[in-house]
Amino acid sequence: MNARAGRTPAATGTSRLLTRPMLLLLVASVGGMGGFYLLLSVLPLYAATAGGGGVGAGLTTGAMMLATVLAEPAVPWFLARFGHRAVVGAGLLLLGLPSAVLCLWPSFPLTLGVCLARGVGLGIVVVAGTALAAELAPPGRRSESLGLYGVSLGVPSVLGLPAGVWLSDRLGFEPVFLLTAALTLLALPAVAGLPARQATRAERLSGDPDGRSGGPDSRSGAPHGWSGDPDGRGGAPGGPLGAAVNRSLVRPTLILGAATFASGVLVTFLPLALLGGPSHLAVVALLIQASVAPVARWGAGWWGDRHGSSSLLLPAVLAVALGTAGLVRLESPVVVIVSMILFGAGFGAVQNLTLATMFERVPRSGFGRVSVVWNLAFDAGMGLGAVGFGLLIDRTGYPWGFAVTAALLLAVLVPAWHDRR
Repeated sequence: MNARAGRTPAATGTSRLLTRPMLLLLVASVGGMGGFYLLLSVLPLYAATAGGGGVGAGLTTGAMMLATVLAEPAVPWFLARFGHRAVVGAGLLLLGLPSAVLCLWPSFPLTLGVCLARGVGLGIVVVAGTALAAELAPPGRRSESLGLYGVSLGVPSVLGLPAGVWLSDRLGFEPVFLLTAALTLLALPAVAGLPARQATRAERLSGDPDGRSGGPDSRSGAPHGWSGDPDGRGGAPGGPLGAAVNRSLVRPTLILGAATFASGVLVTFLPLALLGGPSHLAVVALLIQASVAPVARWGAGWWGDRHGSSSLLLPAVLAVALGTAGLVRLESPVVVIVSMILFGAGFGAVQNLTLATMFERVPRSGFGRVSVVWNLAFDAGMGLGAVGFGLLIDRTGYPWGFAVTAALLLAVLVPAWHDRR
């Protein structure tokens, strides 16, 4: 790749959001997340209809998120060792190819194994992509750039979530498994045009983001964004969770975890909760939620660059809580649809606002670890939501389960209130 194509916006001085590396990152993200969302609500249905019940459905999402959480802290080391292209490519393959195996042996243990492999792939793609999106942002437009990247993560859910459920109902599970593998393979060519690795500060200033003049950081052997000083003060602990010692990151991390807890509940169990209701209601509800979230995520980025990201956190969390609470009325299609609009708007905004807020509170040297911490909170929340709700509904049923989830979100209004400035 020539030097001009590989330069980051900070190195070239451009204020364009859609540079060539950013466009290729968006293409790779759309393909990877398309494979992720296509099966996100299908595998719980697959497990439940195979005799796993609500617990089995929850375990599919829980196993995937567990693997994601375990894989994410190691991603910066892999990036330093192998570079963005090889690592992101491997993540795409793990997200898609294992699903094709389910066409051969339909068993619950194998389904959990596929979920674990997909979780590792998801962890690789989102950690590497989030840090790179922040790195590629032009000066003064980081929140908007993250919003644009968030759209590439959210747009696949617009079609993937409802399409997976609809296709599995019409054609069976096997065609959906094969389509998932194909989507991730189609995204692989875009990986070849990504920067080889994140640029160090000296490389950004010299316009050599691919690091031809040297290797990783000579003091630590780590890539840029994985230093031992997340707060820029010196003496801060290193390691994957070093950024978490910055107390200003605790509240946005808790807020994100609670919102993704609710999201894990919704994407795993809403199709099951609506099985006895009007035809296609689950498909329409997932489509609406998935359509609203990316728009809200980008809009929150636009707002954050102009007014501060944390200023909008309180109404965003409130929208997520109200959307979840509305699912207590599962018998009313109108209430379900309105709830999904509220949930999608709030959840999309929470994703961008918490991420941008965390990036605002660390120097550029802390971007890699912020990416890990944010993604750990996101995926741990989804996994705990799916597993916990699966255990809960066997005792309470769906309406009470959604009510308990909404109560959890209302409790998070307290840190959102304190973090509003």
